[in-house]
Amino acid sequence: MELGLKGKVALITGGSKGIGYGTAMQLAREGANVAICARDTDALEKAAAAIAAHTESQVLTVQADVTQEEDCARAVAETVARFGKLDILVNNAGTSAAKPFEQVESSGWHYDLDLKLFGAIHCSKAAVPHLRQAGGGAIVNITTSSAKTPGASSLPTSVSRAAGQALTNAMSKDLAKDQIRVNTVCIGTIRSDQIEKWWKRDAPELTWEQFARHERHGIPLGRIGDTEEAANVITFLVSDAASFVTGTAINVDGGKGAAL
Repeated sequence: MELGLKGKVALITGGSKGIGYGTAMQLAREGANVAICARDTDALEKAAAAIAAHTESQVLTVQADVTQEEDCARAVAETVARFGKLDILVNNAGTSAAKPFEQVESSGWHYDLDLKLFGAIHCSKAAVPHLRQAGGGAIVNITTSSAKTPGASSLPTSVSRAAGQALTNAMSKDLAKDQIRVNTVCIGTIRSDQIEKWWKRDAPELTWEQFARHERHGIPLGRIGDTEEAANVITFLVSDAASFVTGTAINVDGGKGAAL
């Protein structure tokens, strides 16, 4: 299938590790030039070197903290300055923060919303004029499948991610006239630094394969997902192959989610 990504320009937040890095790698393999932003300069440079070694695409690194509006604007501006345009934005930056309601301090609420919701808002606000100038484009906001049906002790993440899904739906309606598509990918348990730390802390006696397939995870497909599996769905959604897809939320969770 021809994805039509060659020559496109993509900005991926949280692009130095995990799903963000995997998405940047996959987009670069499809011929897109990519800008990756994160807070850790060393991790950014390592990721950029790996992408450059395995693809023929150009890679830009931008040290930025998406909880800061000015950093979001700068990441977009540096991307456009380097590549001359912007076609794709993947709002991926975020971490897992899950506690019972009464254990979440005000600072925890503010930080989580700043990182996951307002980071996406500010990056998108800076990106939209450039996507419009390019004749259209695609935004993908990364959330979680559990945000659709939050469980106990899932705060503040479930709230900020649910807000991200509402943001996606509203933005998709506002921006459709400009041929800017906005979708959400709802992530389940996918291999990442956080998941690997969990494995090494709680079950060091198991191999990764044994841990990934352990029944404790309750995943109908019987295993933890691979980073590339999430990256493939994101890559499809920002590609020309998904040109009539907007305002949707796709679960990538092995069937564990309780809602479509």
